Amino acid sequence: MQGKVLFFAQMREQMGAASAAWDLPEGSRVRDLLASLEASHPGIGPLRPHLAVAMNGELVRADTMLAAGAELALLPPVSGG
Repeated sequence: MQGKVLFFAQMREQMGAASAAWDLPEGSRVRDLLASLEASHPGIGPLRPHLAVAMNGELVRADTMLAAGAELALLPPVSGG
């Protein structure tokens, strides 16, 4: 299964790109994608517990099954004032 993942703010800085393709086995879940990204980019580890994840524009949980062709957005917490 393949799709696209978008990175924002600190995630974009850690990944060194605004987006990337993902390719995971059928039956994979959001948490599997996050683990795969962290394995190749250990610097995202501290951000991972604070990420919101949207799949095709809808917020999802870590145990949500990935859909083929899905676009995921990894959204770090936003602060400001």
